[in-house]
Amino acid sequence: MAALVALLSSTSSGAKPAKHGSKGLAPVDLGLAGTFVILSESGISATAGSGIVGDIGVSSIAAIAVTGCGLIMDASGEFATSPLVDGNVSAADYAGPTRLVMTTAVGDMVNAYKDAAGRKWPDATELGAGNISGLTVKPGLYKWAGAVQLNHGASVTLSGTSNDVWIFQVGEGLTVGNGARVILQGGAQAKNIFWQVATQTTLGTTASFQGIILSGTAIVLNTGAALTGRALAQTAVALAASEVIQPNNPDNCGR
Repeated sequence: MAALVALLSSTSSGAKPAKHGSKGLAPVDLGLAGTFVILSESGISATAGSGIVGDIGVSSIAAIAVTGCGLIMDASGEFATSPLVDGNVSAADYAGPTRLVMTTAVGDMVNAYKDAAGRKWPDATELGAGNISGLTVKPGLYKWAGAVQLNHGASVTLSGTSNDVWIFQVGEGLTVGNGARVILQGGAQAKNIFWQVATQTTLGTTASFQGIILSGTAIVLNTGAALTGRALAQTAVALAASEVIQPNNPDNCGR
């Protein structure tokens, strides 16, 4: 928690959206939200068999909104642990600096969503007419006015280097079918992939997904689904015997 507090002075809440310039697309600045693998404004639920690697948190609601995790309060009162979470659990009603940390993190999450949604000059609009199944997508900014889907058992390949950035602006919901996969090629990294989704994101059973999900509403992972990235939701995050694993991101406190 001390490390998170130290970041408060260096977060960039309210920063202007970066432009799509000649040197490529700038990543979305997550601020303090980038220290959480799951962040929610209305609750986090998980069933038995779920696994989370990284810190999770809720704000401005209380810890009672974290369900199914079997929370164990630390003696400090500043965070809890859980058998399902390889990391700490924070909530707005915890002691010490936690309330400030959580308020800042949620503010940064909302600003990151606005940043991603506000990027201009897309490389393509309505790619695949909203169906990205079978596509190979180069780095860049992509925009859809409506929903986006990845069919059952299908895959989409994101091909680029370790420094390349993808931002996907989805005007409605994102639905990933059962057994569908996001494949990274050529050194592409989950920490540089941003899915800005206006409404709900749903990952089907045994789906394998990559990237940072910035959702205007809920994020739902069905049985056996796996997300390598972050689930940052302005309403709830629900896991059903599924997993969320933080991306390898040395820029976020070694996470």
